[in-house]
Amino acid sequence: MTRGAHPLWGVLCWLWLSPLAGAQNGFAGSEACKMCHDDVWSGFNRNPHFKSVALGREKPEHAGCEGCHGPGQAHIDAGGGRETIPRAFSLLTPKKVIDTCLACHGADFERANIRRSEHTLANIACNRCHSIHHPATQKYLLARRQTELCYGCHESVRADFAMPVKHRVEEGVIQCSDCHNPHGSFAATWRMASRPRLARQALNEESCLKCHMDKRGPFVFEHTPMRVDGCETCHAGHGSANAKLLRRPAVFTLCLECHNGSGNFGARGRGITLEDSSHNMLDPRYQKCTSCHVRIHGSNSDQTFFR
Repeated sequence: MTRGAHPLWGVLCWLWLSPLAGAQNGFAGSEACKMCHDDVWSGFNRNPHFKSVALGREKPEHAGCEGCHGPGQAHIDAGGGRETIPRAFSLLTPKKVIDTCLACHGADFERANIRRSEHTLANIACNRCHSIHHPATQKYLLARRQTELCYGCHESVRADFAMPVKHRVEEGVIQCSDCHNPHGSFAATWRMASRPRLARQALNEESCLKCHMDKRGPFVFEHTPMRVDGCETCHAGHGSANAKLLRRPAVFTLCLECHNGSGNFGARGRGITLEDSSHNMLDPRYQKCTSCHVRIHGSNSDQTFFR
């Protein structure tokens, strides 16, 4: 180092010369990409992927632009063009896009089941939701704000959040990914091992129980739908006209779907019929079942959930 040279001069020289060292393998280095793609490079230092360059210890095939797009020397020699980029994401099939991303992110349990997720089966790849170069959100590098991103495909859900009672997603209190794992979830051992809604499960439990912990149990006396079919059997998770997010506007109409006097539900007082003097559904006193059956999610002391 010459007298008066800046202490970072050696680092800058290494950054400048490193593309030349890798060019023999077809890798030109991210600095070479900067010459034409300055609009991308100017904000890349704020991108989580920049650490592959900043650390200075990654191999060329795992660092910077070429870590995702492949060796770029041929692209430079050709004077540009998408066809000369080994992995131009706009030209890749959804499977190739996922394979490229999982080369680094494949060890993450959060994304472990992505190949069998509902999104992947619908040919929705990573770059449909994430924007690496120009993200709208710094967290997760989403292409748009999360709710708007999900609404782009799930229009009916947008309508649910306009209901009188709803989870406060529009207000920013929670977001879709708090309850759903867009990368796919593993099948639970209950509800016939079917979880079609990409539920974000923890310890094989409903994602609802992360917030509603008092409903977790285990209870001495379980309400069967709670354990067999899950919360959404009775509740509409996004929005409802009922104050408790029930799927029916009145409580008794929901309960009567199962407790209608048919089969064994009529035995030992568990069945409810319009002619039953103890549960006359025409009498408003009996139309809110949970006024008496207060522990409807499960009880440790009463099999009829009175307490």
